[in-house]
Amino acid sequence: MDKKTSIILSTYNEAPVIEKTIGEIFKHVKNAEIILVDDNSPDGTFEKVKKINNTNLKIFSKKTRGLASAFLTGMINSEGDIVGWIDSNMDSLAIHLPDMISKLDNNDIVLLSRYVEGGEDQRSKLRVLSSKAVNFFCRMILGSEIKDYTSGIFVMKRSVLTDVVPISYGHGEFFIEFLYRANKKGFKIIELPFTQPPDKEGMTKTASSIFRFSQLGFFYITRILFSRFRRD
Repeated sequence: MDKKTSIILSTYNEAPVIEKTIGEIFKHVKNAEIILVDDNSPDGTFEKVKKINNTNLKIFSKKTRGLASAFLTGMINSEGDIVGWIDSNMDSLAIHLPDMISKLDNNDIVLLSRYVEGGEDQRSKLRVLSSKAVNFFCRMILGSEIKDYTSGIFVMKRSVLTDVVPISYGHGEFFIEFLYRANKKGFKIIELPFTQPPDKEGMTKTASSIFRFSQLGFFYITRILFSRFRRD
């Protein structure tokens, strides 16, 4: 019997795409459960998902206070031997999940990466530049073994969580610290190339304003330095 795989989705205003993302995950992953954590979306995302009749879909609506809190909520409520995360507005990436899961036979964490051979980022120039800058800083401060600290698309063995539990505050920067700590603990991490598609119109929340963009950059840099010098 295939091991149960729990895929966590965090949503905010993704009513136009969320049904397709859920459908693609169930299509490509056998014995999957999806744990969806909605951050009080005002566009009806939660109401739309509630209409999906599938016992392998768990839905939670709460003020998550960031992606890290949403991931922790999903993780606590997951039952799979394998736990993963995929961006809820990137339905096209679900096709990679079977290959990622198969690679867990010889690895502990499988990560999709834009910065290994064959990877690419098709987003706006500003977002590509900022992502490369953050990852360059990560590799300089945290180590160059991992090329893409910020893709956030991964699957892992549940056993990883016995030694490395994500610290549940912040936005995507929580994942940087999680990967760094997992690598430091000796877990085997492999990166597979993928192409990050252009942002869907109206779906970009990370850089909704220059102020927000700058604020997130500060949070990322602070978290990277904190991760490097924090005593476990």
